[in-house]
Amino acid sequence: MSIEAPSTFKHTTISEGIRSVCSENPSKVAYKHGQKTRTYRELSTRMNSIASLIGSFEIPQDSNIAIVASNSIEYMEIVLAAAQLGHPIATVNPKLTAIEIVSICKDAESKLIFADERVCSLLEENPIQCAQAIICIDELEEIDRAGQSLNLPTIHESKTFTIPYTSGTTGKPKGVLVPHRSRSLTLYGMAEEYGCFSSDDRFLSIAPMCHGAGMIFSLAPIFFGGYAELMDSFDPELVMKTLEEGEITGFFGVPTHFYGMLDVDRSTLEACPGSSLKTIISNASALPQSLKEKIVGHFGEGLLYECYGSTEGGIISNLRPDDQLRKKQCVGEPFPYTEIKLLNDDGEECAADEVGEVFTASPYIFNGYWRKEKETDAAFDGKWLTVGDLAKKDADGFLYIVDRKKDMIISGGINIYPREIEEVLLEHPEINEVAVIGHPDDKWGEIIKAFIVYEGQGILSVDDVQEFCKDKIASIKMPKIIEKIEALPRNANGKILKRELRGREA
Repeated sequence: MSIEAPSTFKHTTISEGIRSVCSENPSKVAYKHGQKTRTYRELSTRMNSIASLIGSFEIPQDSNIAIVASNSIEYMEIVLAAAQLGHPIATVNPKLTAIEIVSICKDAESKLIFADERVCSLLEENPIQCAQAIICIDELEEIDRAGQSLNLPTIHESKTFTIPYTSGTTGKPKGVLVPHRSRSLTLYGMAEEYGCFSSDDRFLSIAPMCHGAGMIFSLAPIFFGGYAELMDSFDPELVMKTLEEGEITGFFGVPTHFYGMLDVDRSTLEACPGSSLKTIISNASALPQSLKEKIVGHFGEGLLYECYGSTEGGIISNLRPDDQLRKKQCVGEPFPYTEIKLLNDDGEECAADEVGEVFTASPYIFNGYWRKEKETDAAFDGKWLTVGDLAKKDADGFLYIVDRKKDMIISGGINIYPREIEEVLLEHPEINEVAVIGHPDDKWGEIIKAFIVYEGQGILSVDDVQEFCKDKIASIKMPKIIEKIEALPRNANGKILKRELRGREA
């Protein structure tokens, strides 16, 4: 039996939340990027102006658009403008090659594409037939201020907010349908868990907005009326100085960021202890225990949180500051309003310290993959979601990620899938077979290693392989180590046994 919503019901959407907070303290600065700032009043006006621009193209209701750019205030204005019109927006990594960018924009069936100047130049030579227009973000600064009285539609909270792209087991990028409700409720959970998203807080956003974490940690400060300073590239010395001089109370980083920050010269370290910090958050790949100790040693105790999650599942667990040094290589306890269970190969719940597949249930979960019904069905078991990670729980219920069921590699906090790289390498005439794995690396977490079976007796150098891959895959996906192998280990069904290849790394 269906139940009608009461007349007071209001959908929980990102755009409604931002519009509400813009009216509370309109003269306050919401965003800063370099020398540019935006007050809440200006942010609201710009959201409407860009929404008016999008509306002028008369693209069909609910149709997708895309953005391909580095971090900027305009980036967030475009995302919020699209959101309040009900257009899902694919957030594409601008560091991908032209071929990769075009492929994703076509897959998303993007009717409009917002891009920075570099990407616009790339796309001029690589047209995207589904797009009505490519709009250069650099030309939006002086956009007409009309549209402040837009008649905005009601956006259902279950509708898609953003479509970040992540690779699947086939190596082909998949669009992750992230609903408004999921991310709105995630913001409330973050505010409760991390304590650095009040209207008085000042957050530093350094992660790329095209990724789920970069997006959510750039939204959270302004969703609650605070302040966020944005950076479009990572300069460790500038980050350290900004933390200190900008009186920053919270920031998010991946292990690669922390390595760079703690490797600046001693005088900068001594001058920049992060005096105003209340919260440091890490995610995307595991923090080595030795790095945790360095972070705590420099910034002090009671600040560091490490969370585990996925684009599909949002934040799943969180390790709080008091547990950082006593629960080693741990990702903590369930995030608020989240259930976690581990199942063994027989589908039974695991006992303490038994490794099993991670299943999670929460209001933060995605709606499915864009145009990929089979992959969507494989991710869900009723209310439970799995992305194939393997973990164990200790007797206290704390979670430890052990391995990835899928062969994903995480380098510098970025998800990389071997199959995509393997397919490019197999185009080389001297390569007969190839298997790509992650090789442990202190700075990056993992770097790319390729085991190659050659045609004949040939051999390629790392430089040879990287030159061949140039313009075919992004630089972060380039193999950094090459090992010649006579034959790839396989099981009886012919599947490559990557676990054996990883065993050679031990």
